[in-house]
Amino acid sequence: MEEKLMNDLEILKEFLSGKQYIKMREWMAELNAADIADMLEELEEEEMLKVFRILPKDMAADVFSYLPIEEEQYIITSLSDREATNIINNLMADDAADLMEEMPANVVKKLLANASQETRRDINHLLRYPEDSAGSIMTVELVDLKEGQTVAQAIERIRKLGVDSETINICYVLDNQRRLRGTVALRYLLLTEADAKIGDIMHKNVISIHTLMDQEEVARLFQNYDFTAMPVVDSEERLVGIITVDDVVDILQEEATEDMEKMAAIVPSDKPYMKNSVWEIYKKRIPWLLLLMISATFTGRIIATFEDALSAYVVLTTFIPMLMDTGGNAGGQTSVTIIRGLSLNEITFSDFLKVLWKEIRVSLMCGITLALANFVKLLVVDRVSLMVTLVVCTTLVAAVFFAKVVGSMLPMAAKRLGFDPAVMASPFITTIVDALSLLIYFRIASAMLGI
Repeated sequence: MEEKLMNDLEILKEFLSGKQYIKMREWMAELNAADIADMLEELEEEEMLKVFRILPKDMAADVFSYLPIEEEQYIITSLSDREATNIINNLMADDAADLMEEMPANVVKKLLANASQETRRDINHLLRYPEDSAGSIMTVELVDLKEGQTVAQAIERIRKLGVDSETINICYVLDNQRRLRGTVALRYLLLTEADAKIGDIMHKNVISIHTLMDQEEVARLFQNYDFTAMPVVDSEERLVGIITVDDVVDILQEEATEDMEKMAAIVPSDKPYMKNSVWEIYKKRIPWLLLLMISATFTGRIIATFEDALSAYVVLTTFIPMLMDTGGNAGGQTSVTIIRGLSLNEITFSDFLKVLWKEIRVSLMCGITLALANFVKLLVVDRVSLMVTLVVCTTLVAAVFFAKVVGSMLPMAAKRLGFDPAVMASPFITTIVDALSLLIYFRIASAMLGI
C-alpha cells in the first residue's frame, strides 16, 4: 500500500511539474477518493490546493471527506464562496457538521449562509447534540419507507433518495409520526414480489441507538451485533438519523488513542503527533509530569525516614530499584487488564469482589515465584546474608500482592465514581506502589533485622 502511494505520488508530481493538468485530471478520475486524499496530505499546501481545484467536481467532496481536519480547514478557507458552498452541499451531513465544529465562527457563519436550506438544516440539527454523543456523529442521509408502501413503490423511492444516502443496504420503516417501526434489507426487496406490502416483510425487532448515547457505547453495540448501520432515535422513538460502521471505526480509533494517552499520563489530543507543535505537546504532557513528580517526593520522604536503617545495612539500598520496579510492573499489568475489561464491559463494579479474589491468588502465585527465583540468586550469585535475603524475598511477595490489589481496585473505583479508569493507569499506580513497596520494605527490615 505504501509503495503504491509513493508511485502514485511521483506520477502526480510529474503532472504538476509538467503542468499537464488535463491529463492529471483524467488520471485522478480513475483513482479512489481515499487514495487521492492520501496523496494530497503529502503535498505542500499550495500544491494541495491546486490539485484539489483540478479534481472532477463529482469527486471533490468525496476526497475532501477523507482529509484530516487541518487540511479541510485550509482548503475550505482558500476556496471561493461558490467552490466552498459546492463542497459543503455535497458532503454527508455528519462530515459537514464535524468540519463546522472545528472552524472559526465567522467562517461557519459564511458557509452556512451560502449553503442550501436542506444542508443548513441538517448541519444545525447535528450541531445541537453534545460532543461524542450518538447524535453528533450520526448522518441524516437515509432511506425511509412506510408500512403501507408496496415493494415496487419502495424500490422507486430508493432510486430517488439512494444517490444522496449514506447507505441503501438497510431501509427504515416509519409510521406517520416518524416513529421507527421496522427495517427491511435491500436484498429482500429485490427478491420479493412487487405488490407485497413493506409492513408484511419488514423486520420488527429493531435495535436502535438513542441520540444522547455516548459514542463509546455506540461502538460497543456495533461490536455486539455486527451491524453495518444502526438507526438513531430521539426520546419519542422518532428516527432522526443513522450511524454506519465507517463512523464506528473512527470512534474505536479515537477512543483507543485517548485511552493510550491517558494511560501514559498525557492529556488527550485531537490532532496527530506531526500536526502538534512543540508548545502544544509540552502543554499536554507537563501537567501530569508535575503531579507525578510531586507525588514521587513521598518516596524520598520514606527513604529519609528510614535513613538509620539504611546506614546500618547499606546493602538494603541495592535492592530498592528492583523492588520498586517489580511492584510497579505488577501493578501496571493488572491495571491495564482491568481497564481494558471495563472499557469492553467484560468487567463491571458488581464483579469487584470476584476480581479482587482472583488478583489476590494471582499476586501470591507471582510473588512467591519471583521470591523463590530471587532467593536463589541472592544466596548463590550475590552471596547476601540469609536474613537480608529473607527480608528482600518477603518484601517481594508483599509488594507484588499490594501492587496487584491496588492495580485492580483503583480503576474499578474510578469507574464507579464516574471517572475514566484509564487515568488510574501505569504512571499513577506505579507512584502509589513505589511508596507502598518502600514502606513495606523498611518495616519488614526493621522487624526482621532489629534496626
